[in-house]
Amino acid sequence: MPTFEEITRPDGSDPSEDPWVNGPPPPETVAIVAYTPEWPRRFQAAAAEIRAALGRVVLGIDHVGSTSVEGLAAKDVLDIDLTVADPRQEELYVPALVRIGYVHTVREPSWYEHRLLRLAEPRVNLHVFGPDCPELVRHRMFRDWLRAHPEDRALYEDAKQAAVPGGGNVMDYNARKEETIQAIYDRLFRAAGML
Repeated sequence: MPTFEEITRPDGSDPSEDPWVNGPPPPETVAIVAYTPEWPRRFQAAAAEIRAALGRVVLGIDHVGSTSVEGLAAKDVLDIDLTVADPRQEELYVPALVRIGYVHTVREPSWYEHRLLRLAEPRVNLHVFGPDCPELVRHRMFRDWLRAHPEDRALYEDAKQAAVPGGGNVMDYNARKEETIQAIYDRLFRAAGML
């Protein structure tokens, strides 16, 4: 289990690292849509398909990100955290996921050995981490906090809507809402007695 310090002070990735497996994806316009109860159903279907493809390789699978928070507007893309024993052992999970339509997009050894695979239809970002990764804890804590705190859920939704008009790519959009995300993390970490 990660320490409080590891959870509350995340490591950054190496800026000199090229994370793209096959080059960066083409730019896409960010669009925020109203929450739909279809998202948890899509997660259940995707999780079942991943479990069927990988079997015992799956140590955990979680619906995270905005589509996992009832009532929160979001991009129509599911974020799923897949926990495996060692993300570096790509041969144990990448080929099987490719067979069911995922594309290996990101490899970030400097950032918790993160791997990202994307499914085009329905849209899924599948994040792969090891079992003791602080990022897994952060994702679940943020999701659970937004589910339980409607005022921060509304604040985050406002930040997302305000970030869209700036244009640019998804990374630009993410950067524009970062200040609000950090303020929410600060509140939830303090409430958990971690700061």
